[in-house]
Amino acid sequence: MTTTLENMIDEVLINLAGYTFQQDRATHLTSAVTTTTSTSASPLILSLGSTESVGKGIIEIEEELLWVDSYDRIANTATVSPYGRGYLGSTAATHAADKKVTISPTFPRYSVKRAINDTVSSLGASIFAVKSTSFTFNAATSTYAFTNLNIKNIITISWESIGPSKEWVPIRRYDFDSTADSTAFGANAQTVTLGEYPIPGRTVRVVYATDPVAFTTNAQDYSTQTGLPESTKDVVILGAAYRLLTFLDPARSSQVSPQADETDSKRPFGSSQSATKQLYALYQQRLQEETKAQQQNYPPRVHFSRR
Repeated sequence: MTTTLENMIDEVLINLAGYTFQQDRATHLTSAVTTTTSTSASPLILSLGSTESVGKGIIEIEEELLWVDSYDRIANTATVSPYGRGYLGSTAATHAADKKVTISPTFPRYSVKRAINDTVSSLGASIFAVKSTSFTFNAATSTYAFTNLNIKNIITISWESIGPSKEWVPIRRYDFDSTADSTAFGANAQTVTLGEYPIPGRTVRVVYATDPVAFTTNAQDYSTQTGLPESTKDVVILGAAYRLLTFLDPARSSQVSPQADETDSKRPFGSSQSATKQLYALYQQRLQEETKAQQQNYPPRVHFSRR
């Protein structure tokens, strides 16, 4: 089964629902939102299935956050303020009829997406993504340039032998330059200089380590986009969950009314920290397991330099 960013957002939200002991209130659009603006002269009026739970404040449609200025419980409409589209850094977008409208979401999908990408980017310090590139060997050229690959380290270099065996012969003598001269090879270029020479015209394959790449669209496949093995998916899920759960307590710290204090007594300030510590411990444990597994899959290989 293909794991996409959309799947991972849903999984993070399902996991966090078990810790928050609450379900977000929701309704749906009864007519499409065809504009991305809401001006004071012509405000956006949302037609909703129900306004029973709607109040002045934040709502979420797909991944956009909107600020509702007023509502009409008779007409089941909500008016968005002039500053309400793409609220809190989310992206204003059009929305089709029947889309879900979440009222005051505990964990907005926009924030979950950002937490997932932050976790993917941070994994580069412990786990590297494994990718490969290739070039055709030319007897007159010993140094080959790679552009915008962000190579951290070369794992193996090999060339395709001639004949039916389809053997890939390892090259153990090479030099890797991570900061190649930009005048000779271009901006952001890295080079490898071969100390062994394959048969001219044969394909040379370079397997290298690089930083994981964050998602840019919700439909991207996890392994294909990040370069990480599928087994690390739960590491990212746990990392995103603990990042989000950390901020539940600040949301309750400003509750000063008697009614709010009574509600908060069931979940006192600081109560989420135990769950956060548990998730962080699980995250660290899985991260160490995946780091060890990667070290076993890609053990250090000896190669010889000409220097």
